[in-house]
Amino acid sequence: MRINGATELYGIMGNPVGHSLSPAMHNSAFQALGLNKAYLPFPVTDVAKALDGFRALGVRGVSVTIPHKQAVIEHLDSIDPVAEKIGAVNTLLINESKIHGTNTDWLGANRALAEKMALRNSTVLLLGAGGSARAIGFGLLEAGAHVTIASRTPAKGRELAKALGVNWIPLADTAKQQADALINATSVGMAPRDDQSPMAEAALTNFQVVMDIVYAPLKTRLLREAAKRGCQTVDGLAMLLYQGVAQFELFTGQPAPVEIMAEVLRSRFA
Repeated sequence: MRINGATELYGIMGNPVGHSLSPAMHNSAFQALGLNKAYLPFPVTDVAKALDGFRALGVRGVSVTIPHKQAVIEHLDSIDPVAEKIGAVNTLLINESKIHGTNTDWLGANRALAEKMALRNSTVLLLGAGGSARAIGFGLLEAGAHVTIASRTPAKGRELAKALGVNWIPLADTAKQQADALINATSVGMAPRDDQSPMAEAALTNFQVVMDIVYAPLKTRLLREAAKRGCQTVDGLAMLLYQGVAQFELFTGQPAPVEIMAEVLRSRFA
């Protein structure tokens, strides 16, 4: 990759952000297509000043990660309707100093799950009530799925269920539920607590597909036990990949080199 006066600049803003895999994924895709673009990590503590800086410097697109997905909204010039429903933005598109916010997290989750099953008219049990669960829940509804929310904290779970217009159940009652798919959108199973699972192994036979958004470790206890019970499984790398693919295509207007982006991510977990 050669950097020159015509190089278009993209990046990811967050705090912390140095650990992000997005620069490696996007830069490999730019290089594969011969695009004169570069993607950098931007550690950001002041959202308003950062967005002013992006406008002033002519940055063309920015991924947004924790903890800024909600805070950026008040500083945007426009926002995608689905991102507005979700209440979170993970992608900024900048054109002539105008910043448009959108969300590809739900697109990534939908595409990852759709590799294993049809989403329209399917039933999904979604574990969690945080930001990831919120994006995934709205995305599933956009795709025509029927969703039930289960969470450990009743107040947060009921609030999300009300926002989505779906049912909520306590996490303790999930063993009795049946659905086409189970999605873990909690941090249960993430290292260093990778000996834990949000669902009893015996209950996994109630689902055809089990998806976990945790990707450290890549094969969580939930996914290992689901595979033992004959379920199809979707790991957290799939959602990470496909939300990045959707961002790349918004940034460039070109089809993303999916296999190259996937290989970069897989190499980090080899």
